[in-house]
Amino acid sequence: MLRNGFSIRHERRNVVGDVTRLYVSADGSSFVDVPTAEIEHFEAAPDLPAAASASGSRFPTPAVSPVSQPSPFARTSHPAAPTLNLNDVVSSASDRYRLDPDLVNSVIKAESGFKVRAVSPKGARGLMQLMPGTASQLGVPDAFDPQANVEGGTKYLRELLELYNFDLVKALAAYNAGPHRVEQFNGVPPYYETRAYVARIVRDFNKKKAAQQKAAASSVAKPGEAKPTNGKASKTARQAQGSAEVQAKVNAAQSNE
Repeated sequence: MLRNGFSIRHERRNVVGDVTRLYVSADGSSFVDVPTAEIEHFEAAPDLPAAASASGSRFPTPAVSPVSQPSPFARTSHPAAPTLNLNDVVSSASDRYRLDPDLVNSVIKAESGFKVRAVSPKGARGLMQLMPGTASQLGVPDAFDPQANVEGGTKYLRELLELYNFDLVKALAAYNAGPHRVEQFNGVPPYYETRAYVARIVRDFNKKKAAQQKAAASSVAKPGEAKPTNGKASKTARQAQGSAEVQAKVNAAQSNE
């Protein structure tokens, strides 16, 4: 059972970093990746209807609960049912706008807690909580479309970083309270919500970077051993280069919390 109302029937599960992988087929060929923080609890699924068992289907419709519907995080090997993986969406948008995907994920976590259909009291919508006017300016026709929402939100974050010379604190403050408030107060507005928002994202982002550095240090090849290389290395290098300006501001931001 997920916090956003989804329920996912699965055979087994495995935690991979901050994500829990739910295997929806016994042979492991189909699975769903879900942020662990979004899982409310686990409960035993009821037995499948006899008709479904007779037909050979292990996952009939309707699903386990009346609120069940396809998860936005689903990945499956079935070619006839294309699905959207949030990690891929974030990675693609981050690569396009030269930002660290960990930063984008930290913003999504603070904005909506990874809830695709989140709506704030002020009307901001979707994963990156785009206001209707902002979404329109960014060319996002449906803020509840995860891919369009993340594309638009990442583009907006990049624009704000460029506007404030890659000062992450000001960019995040503008994302939360609006650029006009940052200009009005010549920096982070004196609002508790905005200050807590900026600190929360910076802390989460730095925590991810520290964990990655620790993991990298522990996996350094021994003298005389060749370090393995693959296609991911070049992509990681591009992401690191693209977010170098942001990372330089993160440490300063944390010291100002």
